[in-house]
Amino acid sequence: MKVAVYYNNNDVRLEERPKPKISDGEILVKIMSSGICGTDVMEWYRAKKGPRVLGHEISGEIVECNNVKNFKVHDRVFATHHVPCNNCKYCSEDNHTACETLHTGNFDPGGFSEYARVPKINVDNGTFLLPDNVSYEEGTFIEPLACVVRAHRIINVKKSHKVLVLGSGVSGLLNILHAKHIGAEVAATDIDSYKLKKAEEFGADKVINAKSDFECKADKVIVCAGAMQAVKQAFNNIDRKGIILLFAIPQEDIKLPNLDVWRNEITITSSYGAAPKDLQESLELIKNKKINVKGLVTHKFGLKDISKGFKLAAKPNNSLKVIIEPSK
Repeated sequence: MKVAVYYNNNDVRLEERPKPKISDGEILVKIMSSGICGTDVMEWYRAKKGPRVLGHEISGEIVECNNVKNFKVHDRVFATHHVPCNNCKYCSEDNHTACETLHTGNFDPGGFSEYARVPKINVDNGTFLLPDNVSYEEGTFIEPLACVVRAHRIINVKKSHKVLVLGSGVSGLLNILHAKHIGAEVAATDIDSYKLKKAEEFGADKVINAKSDFECKADKVIVCAGAMQAVKQAFNNIDRKGIILLFAIPQEDIKLPNLDVWRNEITITSSYGAAPKDLQESLELIKNKKINVKGLVTHKFGLKDISKGFKLAAKPNNSLKVIIEPSK
């Protein structure tokens, strides 16, 4: 089968590998749609882990099953790469995304391939049937939207809150969509006029050019850009007793404005990944058309053109979500 091996954002090589063989309790999925995540093009983080086959936002069709109860060949499914053990102290306290099993599990080889083996624990704890009204394309958003669902629960976003989203790429737009679904008042920033327009289209009550010297006090500030300037703007715009959520992170270490944090009782937290209940909630939001994820897709490529997709996702001018369709 064909796989795309990541070395860096400008070097993604198409290679041949044997189709994975499945064991007891596992499934083999023909990948129909696989999204390029913002973390996939976070080169300072990814390149040192290469070469490897990336791709964790997947949906596809089961082509092989081995002693699996809840799924069968030809089922349309979404599967997540990260699943918790449900037995450790973190899982028992509903901190599933801190579970070591969640951090170490994955597909074989990854979503940017024609086929992927889904391990038994992922089949049991992180595989979902796609409803008939949810396309493969929409299925790739279940995991990234679930990350937003969990993040907003962590910081307890409410209808009464003012939320400031810093960065209006795909993750920022998903945060806007979900915060508006909750009923919050949302302001959004970006340095790109195209993304500011999209933020407005996807429901932001106010859009702000991040290059400007602005003030927009908010109860919750969600950092969705990996620029240090966005972090500084978060501290400048968080209200007293507010929460800053690092949904994206800069490469550099963050220096805290200690006095402001102390006197104004500011909380700084982060979120990573999603747990099974977040994935289920995300799937329900997409199935019931509460959140329109399909409108986020601007480009689709076959596996042979994945290099174009990565270059576009790394420098997304006039683009949002880039989808890879390995079967085409």
